[in-house]
Amino acid sequence: MSIELEQLNDDPGGGRHVSVSLDNVLGSGPLQARAAYLHVPFCFHKCHYCDFYSIVDTQDRQEVFVDRMDRELGLIGSRCENPLSAVFIGGGTPTLLRPELLARLLESVALHLPLSSDCEWTVEANPETVDERIAQVLVEGGVNRVSVGCQSFQPSSLKMLERHHEPRNVGRAVRHVRAAGIDSINLDLIMGVPGSVLSEWSDDLEQALALEPDHLSCYGLQYEPNTPLSRKLEMGQVERLGDDLEASMYEHTVARLSKAGFEQYEISNWSRPGRACRHNLVYWRSENWLAFGPSASGHVDGTRWKVTPRLSEWLAATSSVPVVDVERLDDLTRTGERLMLEFRLVDGIEVGELERLLEHFDPDGERRLAVVEGLRDGLLHEDAGRMKLTHAGRLLADTLLSRLV
Repeated sequence: MSIELEQLNDDPGGGRHVSVSLDNVLGSGPLQARAAYLHVPFCFHKCHYCDFYSIVDTQDRQEVFVDRMDRELGLIGSRCENPLSAVFIGGGTPTLLRPELLARLLESVALHLPLSSDCEWTVEANPETVDERIAQVLVEGGVNRVSVGCQSFQPSSLKMLERHHEPRNVGRAVRHVRAAGIDSINLDLIMGVPGSVLSEWSDDLEQALALEPDHLSCYGLQYEPNTPLSRKLEMGQVERLGDDLEASMYEHTVARLSKAGFEQYEISNWSRPGRACRHNLVYWRSENWLAFGPSASGHVDGTRWKVTPRLSEWLAATSSVPVVDVERLDDLTRTGERLMLEFRLVDGIEVGELERLLEHFDPDGERRLAVVEGLRDGLLHEDAGRMKLTHAGRLLADTLLSRLV
């Protein structure tokens, strides 16, 4: 396929991108997808650990952003053949949109995308941005799940992360959402913040559990390249926690959340029975999802792309969706990614399917060797016809999974 390329200007994060029309990537025919992700790039402050595309909001481009998103939803949504089971609006801070504009965005989603009758519709929220009006807008727009980015309840950890919210406002946000009629709530927490100790992480878990969420995402802190936090690390201004302390935090998380009735279904995610995040499962199972908004990434049948990560270029596109970083994955690459992602799930992968993949898509035997050595070293085990990470394997998952991919 011949694709005409257009050179874009430097984006705010540096580097150059080459854009193509999404129609040139996927064609103009019907699309099969299970989910959709929408990216709202506006934030009132850039947290020092965050590498997602976001810009400090001055409210001057919110309205044109929603107008452009409506057009993009119309361009792609009409081609969706099957109902979507999950929609996730993230950022940035979607709830930073003015209430009337947030309402318009939600209306556009409902108008243009074919949503299943039981669609899981999640919106990310910063605790400082959720009041009674925003909560009501979410409910009236059809949202039935809210993910609150609390990250920590410790003022010292929030300061280290340059996360600007008051710990007490997490509970306030949850109360507003529940009072409006949304009872499906996720809380994001980050473990391993420099300077933190096990007792503080334990307190984070207790305060989160006291709010009675039905889902918890507990991520280990990542020092992403080109973020202020990673630069501080390189300059010796912060120090990573030791591996033993991080392992203790993780083991405490597994034990405490199990005692509280949560089921671990992925390395970093726990839920009440039946409340696993449907949208994230689409990612981990390498299924198809659509992408809307600057920097949002999509995947359909082995083709992966990112909507241009530059707001001005995205806003200027009126009749097409400009995308960058287009990859057409071959069978070997798709197999490696599938193994890497599905082994993150507690359920692992069916043994017969694993054997089929290794037989057909492991020409040098490296993946089979990784599985054999994982079994030998106690990182993998076979259980009820499925190959899974052990508890020790989850602690050392990055090393094993990098060999599979």
